[in-house]
Amino acid sequence: MISFEAIRQRAEERKGGAAALQAMLENHQPHHDRLRTISDDRILADMTRRIFYSGFVHKMIDAKWAGFEAAFSGFDPAMLNIAPDDYWHDLTSDERIIRNGAKIMSVRANAAFVRELAREHGSAGAFFADWPREDQIGLLDMLSKRGSRLGGMTGQYFLRGIGRDSFVATMDVLACLRSAGVPLSASGTAKKDQQLIQQAFNEWAEETGLSFIHLSRISAYSIDAGEPH
Repeated sequence: MISFEAIRQRAEERKGGAAALQAMLENHQPHHDRLRTISDDRILADMTRRIFYSGFVHKMIDAKWAGFEAAFSGFDPAMLNIAPDDYWHDLTSDERIIRNGAKIMSVRANAAFVRELAREHGSAGAFFADWPREDQIGLLDMLSKRGSRLGGMTGQYFLRGIGRDSFVATMDVLACLRSAGVPLSASGTAKKDQQLIQQAFNEWAEETGLSFIHLSRISAYSIDAGEPH
């Protein structure tokens, strides 16, 4: 695998120089110090936003988000855990939200999931803060198995959204990894691929001292096929 310095130089060339690249990174920082303080309702809210983003125009979800907050009772996991079946049935015809039955029911399942994390670790935020950075793949696997509709890219963007230092394996990032000599499969999503991706980011982090967020974005900028990062 090539040194990350070569990838950074390529990103600088594509983005107009070192200063221009650094400016693009400044607004994208991990917020690990704040992660532990995020309340369980905000963790559930971000899970829900990411789930509804999938398959829908993000601006549509954002425009209706106040309605989501009201319809889902502020995403209070304790309240949602005892909400009766009628509550959830009524949401499927609630015009304040996107009326997708499967995604609505994922909120019910994830409210229970967040409550479980809080009981086990004091809060869901504390759980996500304490999980080892060098095992993001293990955390994503846990989200996929214990959460609802939190697999794949949804889980990755959720972790990024709550401020955890994490990479997002976009097509650009996968292309960068392949160009760096990481032997990924055509899909880049197999279990072995995930282990190789984690290993690469761990090595690059040790080499550079950079956050996973910055490593991920620089990797994407070095390819830059116009994909959101």
